Amino acid sequence: YIYAKMSEGRNQPEEPWIGPLDIALALALVVVVVWYVWRKMHEGREEKLDLPPIRVPGMGSNRASSTRNFLERMKSSEKNLIVFYGSQTGTAEEFAGRLAKEGHRFGLRGLVADLEDCDMEELPKLKEIENSMAIFCMATYGEGDPTDNAQEFYDWIKDTDEDLSGLRYVVFALGNKTYEHYNAVGRLVDQQLEKFGAERLFECGEGDDDGNIEEDFVTWKEKLWPAVCEKFGLDASAEDESLRDFRLEVHENLDMSRVFTGEMARLKSYDRSKPPFDGKNPYMAPIMENRELHKSGDRSCMHIELDISGSKIRYSAGDHIAIYPQNNAATVQKLADLLQFDLDQVFSLVNIDDLASKKNPFPCPCSFRTALLHYVDIASPPRTHVLKEISRYGTTQSEVDALLKMASGSEEGKDHQSIVEVLEDMPSIHPPIDHLLELLPRLQARYFSISSSPKMYPESIHITAVLVDYHTRTGRHVEGVATSWLATKRPNENNPPKVPMFVRKSGFRPPVRPISPAIMIGPGTGLAPFRGFIQDRSVLVRKQHRIGDTVLFFGCRRKAEDFLYEEELDEYKMSILMSK
Repeated sequence: YIYAKMSEGRNQPEEPWIGPLDIALALALVVVVVWYVWRKMHEGREEKLDLPPIRVPGMGSNRASSTRNFLERMKSSEKNLIVFYGSQTGTAEEFAGRLAKEGHRFGLRGLVADLEDCDMEELPKLKEIENSMAIFCMATYGEGDPTDNAQEFYDWIKDTDEDLSGLRYVVFALGNKTYEHYNAVGRLVDQQLEKFGAERLFECGEGDDDGNIEEDFVTWKEKLWPAVCEKFGLDASAEDESLRDFRLEVHENLDMSRVFTGEMARLKSYDRSKPPFDGKNPYMAPIMENRELHKSGDRSCMHIELDISGSKIRYSAGDHIAIYPQNNAATVQKLADLLQFDLDQVFSLVNIDDLASKKNPFPCPCSFRTALLHYVDIASPPRTHVLKEISRYGTTQSEVDALLKMASGSEEGKDHQSIVEVLEDMPSIHPPIDHLLELLPRLQARYFSISSSPKMYPESIHITAVLVDYHTRTGRHVEGVATSWLATKRPNENNPPKVPMFVRKSGFRPPVRPISPAIMIGPGTGLAPFRGFIQDRSVLVRKQHRIGDTVLFFGCRRKAEDFLYEEELDEYKMSILMSK
């Protein structure tokens, strides 16, 4: 449908060039400048107090600085390979871990490093370590943006004039071809490193999440290692071996107040929420409304409203909301039945490398139930390296062969099978649960476009989500982890269900000047952010502001079945906020 056109309104008054808000902002700026000048004048007169340094028990005085100094860690642990990652959904981090582990097979001792935790000004000194190299696994997020943990490095590599001669490197870029700036971050890092003198050991790899990113990665790395071995004189024919990064510690009679129950980072943070809220400290938002948008048919689309009053969370139309989901409890129970372990057993997985920055793969200690519900992805098809690793635990050769065939990328591996379905189909494959938890990727937050405007709804955030529920060509039933979980969250007046969430800012915005015309194209749930844009402008119209033409192109399968927000859009039209 070419649904509507919002007009500027002929009888609306012109906006003044300077309003009360402009005057207030100017006065505030003057006050800040005066305070700053006064502070500088009096800084030198303040009495200096000779306070003793604060030390944390059990830690050295330079622990914080040495943690960010990756070069120091590499030298003290005799590492010569470092794999940096910039990751938003966990894939780049997972690939980095696999590369570091595979490097060991060829005689390279690897360290995995979060870019956010590293002082990248040490990068030019990496050449001090003999036969050293750096690998960068760089994801591109949104409209060509770096991931949150890579922002600081991205700004540095764009503007640095450091001499990087002697540094040996390779880059693997992760992105999605449906976006305009495909793999922009990885490509820029590759170009900048070469520009300032670093030596590229192998071509920049590129993974497309809209296609088969696992296949892209495996194809690239299988060509990478022979080139690396040739450069360093290593044996490229070394046998593949199984290496563990974490050891299992079982806890008995542990104080349960010290046990994680699903928190992302801080123990008991879900019980005692404190701003600011982000990916490591999500806000437990009550669900105030969860209603069906489709009028009929066998598909479902939910309108969900989350209460953010009192949280100090701010958002803009066009931003994203991230929600941490839970795996299906029945699926978790099925896995426990297959592998015969106690879901309520409390345990920790502890890094074998004492100098590794990542001590645990997820918050520990916790129970196996908590780990499988909150921390690992048991619904997605397992990666090829996971299938290879668990095949070592098979006792029936035919099932081992079938599993290895799936891992090779054959047609058997194309059908959507979760790890639980794989183990169910092959009962002789019986990996220890601790090894499986080490291999599986983290369960990631799911991102949704916010479908509301803070101008209209300052204390709530709305999302528009299609329930993912379908059957594969072989008849397997697939349910979306997040949407299936959210579908069960029905509001209750006395005790509304809560979900962990945070807001991620986006560059996707309506025109800065409301008078500018806007054309919006959003079939299906693509309408979501534009609902927020329309609400933005409708509020301005109510306040007698002039706005430009606002044209919405929206499509659905059947108007009587899945026309989203039909009554609301009709209301805009009928009130002459929108007219054809």
